[in-house]
Amino acid sequence: MSKNIPLKVAIIGAGAAGLMCAIEAGKKGHQVHLFDHAKKPGEKIRISGGGRCNFTNKHCGPTNFISQNKHFCKSPLSRYPASSFISMVDEYKIKHHEKKPEKETGQLFCDDSSQEIIDMLLSECAAAHVKIKLNTPINSITKNGAHITVDIEGKDHDFDALVIACGGPSIPKMGASDFGYKIARQFGHKIITPEPALVPLTFTDETLNFTKNLSGTSIDSVLIRSKTNQFNDDLLFTHRGLSGPVILQISSYWKAGETLTVNLLPKIDLMDELKNAKSKQPKIKLQKFLSSYLPSRFIESYLPLIIDEKSLNNNLADYSDKKFKVLAEAIQKWEIKPNGTEGYRKAEVTLGGVDTNEIDNKTFESKLVSGLYFIGEVVDVTGHLGGHNFQWAWASGFCCGSEI
Repeated sequence: MSKNIPLKVAIIGAGAAGLMCAIEAGKKGHQVHLFDHAKKPGEKIRISGGGRCNFTNKHCGPTNFISQNKHFCKSPLSRYPASSFISMVDEYKIKHHEKKPEKETGQLFCDDSSQEIIDMLLSECAAAHVKIKLNTPINSITKNGAHITVDIEGKDHDFDALVIACGGPSIPKMGASDFGYKIARQFGHKIITPEPALVPLTFTDETLNFTKNLSGTSIDSVLIRSKTNQFNDDLLFTHRGLSGPVILQISSYWKAGETLTVNLLPKIDLMDELKNAKSKQPKIKLQKFLSSYLPSRFIESYLPLIIDEKSLNNNLADYSDKKFKVLAEAIQKWEIKPNGTEGYRKAEVTLGGVDTNEIDNKTFESKLVSGLYFIGEVVDVTGHLGGHNFQWAWASGFCCGSEI
């Protein structure tokens, strides 16, 4: 696309990536039309972070992303780093804070409301003369010579450029769908199989009976390992299985049939702690000792699965080192085998998407169809939990909008 001639640009999807792209394209003097079938813009922004929006991560980098092409995200993230978006937030005097700064998570949240981020982006769109049309479904898209024709409410409109920024099918109750993939396939693009990501895991049989009785109980700083990765964060028991940040993180790497290994106390050697306590406090009850490290409710439910019921509440002096070893391994090498996930309805993002090998990583233009662009979640780039997916939206939107 020519950088000197004002163009008529259509962007489908008024989410994080679409709004950012519209702003940058509008700043260049293009006539930008931003469409969304929702009644309000930025719905995922609004609900994120418990309504406070985890809008970026200070430590965001290529290693925080999953893609069939691990190099694709490097240039966009370097051209528009987290510091650039933080500068915009600061210009608008939006107060924000880092979650658990002592752990250097890098996760930034609004002090007040995620609506502040949406209002900021809408103000930027207004300044760039972006025309936003909501509650507007797109009927069809066709390529006609140099133009791309979009059927909007039964009428054809020609555009010089079309940006697909409508995300993936995660959180369908908000209207999310596979529309972007359908358009990509229509124009010959390959789709890396989409899957729910950053999603709670579900279980059956004994594990489910155990977890549902503990629903609502959480454990801090749990280490979980898959065959390819590991994460350390908080764990939450649910009526269907396991959730919490550590589970959401590993879910993006977990494959059906795979067993995960959980260390509920990664900061200590429980075997050593048990032996030392037995030596110094031989009359302390086992449950009382373990409850100083883990929630009492968890210990009460988990111990009967490991130790003979008759010796559940014996003194530490009554247990052999062999028993301690069994107990320590059950807590620090707990093996779990999920039967699935809670699917797109609970997934924060979608893994997979439009194959990045068919997209220019500077402009985000299709290598197959001139004037067609793909940005944000619809592309096969998926971030870790903690603001990385928003940063990808800002970066891909910025790079695309500034290059159209």
